[in-house]
Amino acid sequence: MADADTQRLISDMRGVRYGEVIAAFLRDSGFEAEVYGTQMLNDCPQELWDTLDADVIAGEMGALGVKLNGPRHWMIDGIGQKVAVVEPVIRDFNGLTMRRIAVINLGDKPAVAPYTEAHVNRGAVFFFDAGSPVYELVNPAGLAYVMQAYCVGVDPTITQESLETLGEKLTMPSGWSYRSRLLEEELVVDTTRTIATVLQDEFENSYTLPE
Repeated sequence: MADADTQRLISDMRGVRYGEVIAAFLRDSGFEAEVYGTQMLNDCPQELWDTLDADVIAGEMGALGVKLNGPRHWMIDGIGQKVAVVEPVIRDFNGLTMRRIAVINLGDKPAVAPYTEAHVNRGAVFFFDAGSPVYELVNPAGLAYVMQAYCVGVDPTITQESLETLGEKLTMPSGWSYRSRLLEEELVVDTTRTIATVLQDEFENSYTLPE
C-alpha cells in the first residue's frame, strides 16, 4: 500500500492499450526476464505488433527466448511515481518503440505457469478508483490478486464488459476463485520500495497482489 501523500500523476488509464516484449536470460542469479513495453510511448498499433517475430527478436537480443505479451489493456485508473529500478533502455522492435520497464526474477525456471506468482521489480504506483469495478483471483489462503490488465492476444474476444463473467471460462486450480466487486474506497498499490508480486491466468490477464 502507499503512503497517504502518494500522488497520482496520470489519470484515465483504464482501457489504455499497450504491448510488451519479454526476453528471458540465464544469469548468475538464475533465470531473469527483461520487460520492454510501449507504455506511455504509443498504443501498440496492431499493424506493427503483427510484424513482430519472437524468434528473430531473441536472436537479436541474445536471449534464451522471447514472449510477445499482448496486446493488453490497463484495468488501473491512474499511475503515480515511477522510480528507475532498471535503466530505461529504449529499443525499436521492427518499428515499434518500447522502453525497458521492469525485470522479473524467474528463479530456476525460464517461464512462469498460470496461477503461479512471479516477482517483478517495476517501481510503480497503481491507483484503482473508489466506485470502480475490480476483478480478482483469490487463492486458497484468501489472498486476492487484483487484475491490472487484460490481454487480447490469447482471446481477442475479451473486453472490459466481458470480465464480469470471465470466471466461467477460467480453469482455476483447486481452491481458487474469481470475483468482481466495486471498490468502496481508493486502492493504491505502491511497489516503489518493494518487489511486486504478480500472476496471470491462462488467458494471460495479469493480476497484482496489493501489499
